Amino acid sequence: MALTGIQILKMLPKKNCGECSIPTCLAFAMKVAAGQAEIDTCPYVSDEAKATIGEASAPPIRTVKIGAGDAEFTAGGETCLFRHEKRFEHPTGIAILVSTNEDDAEVEGKLKRFRDMEFERVGVLMRANLVAIKDTSGDPAKMSSLVGKVQEMAPKAAIILMSDNTDVLKAGAEACGDNKPLLYGATADNWEAFADLAKETGCVLGVKGANLDDLVEVSGKLVDSGLKDMVIDTGARTLRAAFEDNIVARRSAIKERFKPLGFPTITFPCEMTDDLMMEAMIASVLMAKYAGIIVLSDIQGDILFPLLLEQLNIFTDPQRPMVVQEDIYPITGPDENSPVLITCNFSLTYFIVSGEIEGSKVPSWLLIKDTEGLSVLTAWAAGKFGADLIAQFVNKSGIADKVKHHELIIPGYLATIKGELEEELPDWTITIGPREAGHLPAFLKEWQPAA
Repeated sequence: MALTGIQILKMLPKKNCGECSIPTCLAFAMKVAAGQAEIDTCPYVSDEAKATIGEASAPPIRTVKIGAGDAEFTAGGETCLFRHEKRFEHPTGIAILVSTNEDDAEVEGKLKRFRDMEFERVGVLMRANLVAIKDTSGDPAKMSSLVGKVQEMAPKAAIILMSDNTDVLKAGAEACGDNKPLLYGATADNWEAFADLAKETGCVLGVKGANLDDLVEVSGKLVDSGLKDMVIDTGARTLRAAFEDNIVARRSAIKERFKPLGFPTITFPCEMTDDLMMEAMIASVLMAKYAGIIVLSDIQGDILFPLLLEQLNIFTDPQRPMVVQEDIYPITGPDENSPVLITCNFSLTYFIVSGEIEGSKVPSWLLIKDTEGLSVLTAWAAGKFGADLIAQFVNKSGIADKVKHHELIIPGYLATIKGELEEELPDWTITIGPREAGHLPAFLKEWQPAA
């Protein structure tokens, strides 16, 4: 039976030390109760409390971490089937596959694309997360060498080591150092040796079943052996089978608290087709239902970018608007004669407006007012973007000290508050800007300070 946050708090040391990355013990207890944090992250809690709380409050999908530092990747921690029920916690990892039998040019090309393909959207930096290294020779030296090349060329990559040979995996894990990899390849035939290696190296173990029933049997044995951190593969290598298995695994873990399936899943679109575009199509389906990691044979811009956008949409918290900080944002080096514009702090609005201003090549000051993530009209209707609040922000922002003129350009949708704003800001001239951001470049190129 789940414990409440207050019940958990009573078992904590109440140091409020923040070493768990959460400021207070009460906040930590609430997150543990909600399945958003694990009790093991508290360094001072007793073993008895850990056992009691951990059993009652752990997320049904275990949180696992691969890599370290800039290369750290987190999967799992999920508590629901549908994002509107709460939210999905950790975005699906996107991995590219390199093999020990590929020539240097081919490997280096893949790693260069992995390293260079980073995209920024609404303030979020988006990229692939992992490199999967597949052993095809059984040679530990080749695995170690390829690990070194991956770490050199793609330092932000978490690493997946794939082999059925524990000696090869051990050599690769040693080459990874602190960047702890995922060790993939445990099966019904070798799970004991793989479990020992995972415990020895402190790495997450990847478990593969011949089918879903076989996976349940193997992962159950690993759980009973004391292994906690796993990523599971049902063995499905068609879209339909992988889709169905992912749903069964997620429902079993969430609804039934079925421990053998309570781990993030890894899927291999790269083994389901020889066509890269079809790989991306398969990956897009599995990302929505409920893959923790997808492995692709390669990436290119027109393949990766749509997957990253899908990832952003699925894993954005639907209960929390994306916002930017209230502030003055100088765009393309404005000076004291540059125009001053204002808009809301909804991320999408900010990045669209700032992008159009940059595109106009007119240096400008952009004031961002905190509207709690609401868009212009919604914020105005909710009383969070009215004349009095705008005036208070303009007066306290310090923008008057940065420009000679006192002219404020407001969004065209706020034309009705022009008169009120002139009363609230008697020293300012209020100019109505375009309704649509796309019209800003032409507007700014013709703008002149009011006489």
